[in-house]
Amino acid sequence: MLTIRHAEPGDKDFWFTLDKHISETEFERKIRDKMGYILLLDNVPAGLLRYNLFWDNTPFCNLLYIAPAHQRMGLGEKMMLHWEKEMKALGYDLAMVSTQSDEYAQHFYRKIGYQDAGALVINLSSAAQPMELFFIKPLSQDT
Repeated sequence: MLTIRHAEPGDKDFWFTLDKHISETEFERKIRDKMGYILLLDNVPAGLLRYNLFWDNTPFCNLLYIAPAHQRMGLGEKMMLHWEKEMKALGYDLAMVSTQSDEYAQHFYRKIGYQDAGALVINLSSAAQPMELFFIKPLSQDT
């Protein structure tokens, strides 16, 4: 059975097995603000999604991660569709996401309807990374 729900304090240990990019304080903020989700398979955590508001008005998926044992099963798409429906219900009409140009995720996002919207190059030696690709998707009535 597949369940997607908002993250809770008890999810902390699982969360940090997949998410190495936020602090405990930020994790607590995601719980408080209901901006993090957990995907469960038969009541066992298998994935997560967290977001914020780009420009304080556009839902931006910061991280979607499905545990390796559960990848390539359509769970990422189900999680994104769940998030998009919730964002639409909250009154938003556009969603954004990004991924590095050397990551496979860009193909996934295009496959589920996201359109290329630009890129960011960070080439300062202390923060250098591959180009970040940005994607957008209108949240239609059938999202």
